[in-house]
Amino acid sequence: MQNQNGKTALLVMDLQNGIVPHLGENLQEAIIPYQKAIKAAREHSLPVIFVRVGFSNGYPEISPKNKAFSAIYKYGAMTVHDEATQIHEFVQPERNEPVITKYRVSAFCGSNLEVILRAQQIETIVLSGIATSGVVLSTLREAADKDFEIKVLEDACFDSDPEVHRVLMEKVFPRQADVLSVQAWIDTLK
Repeated sequence: MQNQNGKTALLVMDLQNGIVPHLGENLQEAIIPYQKAIKAAREHSLPVIFVRVGFSNGYPEISPKNKAFSAIYKYGAMTVHDEATQIHEFVQPERNEPVITKYRVSAFCGSNLEVILRAQQIETIVLSGIATSGVVLSTLREAADKDFEIKVLEDACFDSDPEVHRVLMEKVFPRQADVLSVQAWIDTLK
């Protein structure tokens, strides 16, 4: 995973079997921007880091006070061994690409993401993921507080509410990150 190009890493967040179906019926088309970003990062020797949410058997990480995750505890599934938490086949990590497991919405919370980024001297993170109002927003905010430079790939992020996605991309994220399309980001790599 050695970073040869500009201390930048691409984060591919929550593109796991239990979440990717939210992209809709035309999954093969919806996943193209993510695949394009991953391919470009690999071609330019940028680290690609996959992030997933998953829990231990018995769900010791889930508090009954946590509205989002307590339903998972109630109904089961989403342990680190369940099919739902595995990275989707359309965006499979290569052998040397880390898969980070997180226990909350932010990619940093309870994971070793920051340790990996600091060890690799990563200064800029490029965010992609599902959902814009979930993992992307939470990770962006925490990354900004940790003094990372941040880029968000607006067409490699998805939210089930298009208006929320638009407001975040146009009004909220630009305060702390550069928001650009996958193609615009790729053009900066050349």
